[in-house]
Amino acid sequence: MYFLLANLSVIDLSLSSVTAPKMITDFFSQRKAISFKGCLVQIFLLHFFGGSEMVILIVMSFDRYVAIGRPLHYTTIMCGNACVGIMAVAWGIGFLHSVSQLAFAVHLPFCGPNEVDSFHCDLPRVIKLACTDTYKLDIMVIANSGVLTVCSFVLLIVSYIIILMTIQRRPSDRSSKALSTLTAHITVVLLFFGPCVFIYAWPFPIKSLDKFLAVFYSVITPLLNPIIYTLRNKDMKTAIRWLRKWDVHSSVKS
Repeated sequence: MYFLLANLSVIDLSLSSVTAPKMITDFFSQRKAISFKGCLVQIFLLHFFGGSEMVILIVMSFDRYVAIGRPLHYTTIMCGNACVGIMAVAWGIGFLHSVSQLAFAVHLPFCGPNEVDSFHCDLPRVIKLACTDTYKLDIMVIANSGVLTVCSFVLLIVSYIIILMTIQRRPSDRSSKALSTLTAHITVVLLFFGPCVFIYAWPFPIKSLDKFLAVFYSVITPLLNPIIYTLRNKDMKTAIRWLRKWDVHSSVKS
């Protein structure tokens, strides 16, 4: 689990670093511009890290199922070589997904407007600037990113339902600990997939909502994930309680 969490943290750090620096720079700049190559790099990295994170979240749900449903076989199934192989597959799927997305935009004819109605470059907004009919491209984006996102989300929901049903058949002391861990996983899944479903699969986009979700998905969610998992750590909980008591004592003395 900690090996998977470490990889998730690396992806979250990378995902937030794709758009946040440029976004912060634009806030203090009058000319908010990005080169065409820079725009394509943003698209590639967003889908690379986003696709990899989807796979990792699915693997983490499988990891929790094995730990809860088959604890005696856990070290055999989720051995070191299996974890390394799974992560290689996750990064590979993210790369293939990103390349397939970028292939739609590289050869498009851009000759008209050059203003993206968002805080960063993303494929659904960039292809709207092309000087050609983009209806088929919109369908391709939905078929690629939208279907992948929805299918992954449904698969995760079904897997967590199965895990919760398994927990109900366990003793109360073990089920409470497992449920505590699952709460963090489910929260992260909802925070990550919620915006993705609206951005890539929702057929009736709302510009103002899409802009908010774009920032939430690319910046806020990657920053929240480490906090969510950190708060499940016993040592961190103890430290927070100690700080709260120290703060109360300090205010009483003052």
